[in-house]
Amino acid sequence: MKVRGFTLVEVLVALVVMATMAAMAWRGIDALVRSREIAQAHLAQTARLQTVLAQWEVDLRALQDSHSTVQPIAFDGGNLVLTRQAPTGLQVVVWSLREGSLWRWESPAQRTVQDLEDQRQRGLQQLDQRNPALRAFDGVAGWQFYCYWGNAWSNCQSTGGIGNDNAGPVNPKTPTQPPAGLRVAMQFAEGSGLTGTLTRELEVTVR
Repeated sequence: MKVRGFTLVEVLVALVVMATMAAMAWRGIDALVRSREIAQAHLAQTARLQTVLAQWEVDLRALQDSHSTVQPIAFDGGNLVLTRQAPTGLQVVVWSLREGSLWRWESPAQRTVQDLEDQRQRGLQQLDQRNPALRAFDGVAGWQFYCYWGNAWSNCQSTGGIGNDNAGPVNPKTPTQPPAGLRVAMQFAEGSGLTGTLTRELEVTVR
């Protein structure tokens, strides 16, 4: 009995079919891995954002009025400057939006108004240097803060607050009544892993 083997053409066809199936399987695995990496990056970005919002809330709940020209809270469009209570004095905290990233700097505890003024300027200078350790969150295209004064929300830059006869943009050197609440509208950059605009309202507690 004569045994017939595979021809060269049959072997080549089988190899082509196997190679095609392997390529399709690899593409499926690659797409699955990429989807997993994207999902993990999105979760990490979301967790980081929640950390930032939690830190904002901590800072706002510790605001301290120094009863001087140094305001407990001020926003100039690019920088949110806070004066918060610390165990041994007062701290200046600066949140800043620069080059698509949020940055946070805090000073050592201070005991005099002049020291607070000096630390505010030092904080802005430190942020200008783009120290990576101060980077808090990436992927922000823009932000805007609204202050709750009286019974309404208004742009924090458009009014000095109730009780200020010289209504105008918030200025750290101009005394004003602190708002009862702060609303942030944050726009995310394309490719950041987050989309649209996040709006969050935070309570402001001034001691």
